[in-house]
Amino acid sequence: MPKIVISDTSTLILFHKIDEFNLLQKVYGELITTPEIAEEFGEVLPNWITIQAVKDKKYQHFLETQVDYGEASAIALAAEFDDVLLLLDDLKARKLATQLKFKITGTLGVIHRAKQMLLIDKIKPLIDKLLLTDFRVADNIINEILKMNNE
Repeated sequence: MPKIVISDTSTLILFHKIDEFNLLQKVYGELITTPEIAEEFGEVLPNWITIQAVKDKKYQHFLETQVDYGEASAIALAAEFDDVLLLLDDLKARKLATQLKFKITGTLGVIHRAKQMLLIDKIKPLIDKLLLTDFRVADNIINEILKMNNE
């Protein structure tokens, strides 16, 4: 598993909305996020999430021409580390991060990992809760992740 895990706002918000925020800590131990993302999140972050500013603001501003400023800050911060995993849900941001050769996962990937680590028994109840929020995902992706987890 990568040494550094950087989360975008959507992942934090979704786990907060479904009352599973602590699952992020159980899966990854510690997370890093940016001041921009912390501001977008709008709640006090627990002490296992470190807020770290991007050093290369020019690169961040360049990325903002392609994705929103929270996602741009996460990707720019990831560029400052060697072994990093980005938690991103936005498709455009995921495509950009993939083009830049970053390892990525999203909310569903975190839930899948939690199941693999035996932190949860079933993923379907969490997916059902996610679908009650503004989280949008194609049915075929949900079906695939359920199938991968024998549910």
